Amino acid sequence: MRHAVKGRKLGRTTSHREALFRNQLQSLMESERIITTLPKAKELRPIAEKVITRGKHGTVHDRRWALRWLIKRELVKKVFDEIAPRFTERPGGYLRIVKLGPRQGDGAEMAVIELVEREAASAQAEAPKETKAKKESKPKPKPAKEKAAKDKAAKEKPAKEAKPKKAAGDKKPAKKEGTTATKKGGSQQKGASRQKQG
Repeated sequence: MRHAVKGRKLGRTTSHREALFRNQLQSLMESERIITTLPKAKELRPIAEKVITRGKHGTVHDRRWALRWLIKRELVKKVFDEIAPRFTERPGGYLRIVKLGPRQGDGAEMAVIELVEREAASAQAEAPKETKAKKESKPKPKPAKEKAAKDKAAKEKPAKEAKPKKAAGDKKPAKKEGTTATKKGGSQQKGASRQKQG
């Protein structure tokens, strides 16, 4: 019986499993969203949330603890300066897991793990607002005096004279017969010369 046995082994040794989570955690903090299998996402979430909670505290000890998982100093700085401040009012639950269904190759259950408050999502939400504001700002109506002046100018312009229509008997001149005859003659001469050669 597996009583009180915590966590999934994922078919890996301890060192391999920790290396896997370090790599996934780095990718998650860089792009704030990754796609992985559902069991891996469920195992990664508690580690990532602990790193963000440490980022909210911000002590030197917390930075060193986070550096053990993130390895890169730039990522530690990003977590403590950019990501953690977004969640100051949230007591936990910084990540969401969304199921994607089975993978085509082996049928493994796939999922997206992402930050609840992502920069990309907030930027996309702001973009439609800007476009709506532009659409709402209509051009100002022109004063009545300018409209009246344009109407007078349009009335004063003389109507364009209509061109006279051609009579029904008028037809386009026929093509010159000499040009077609020379073409035909030239082709006949070529055919004759070929017969002589053959």
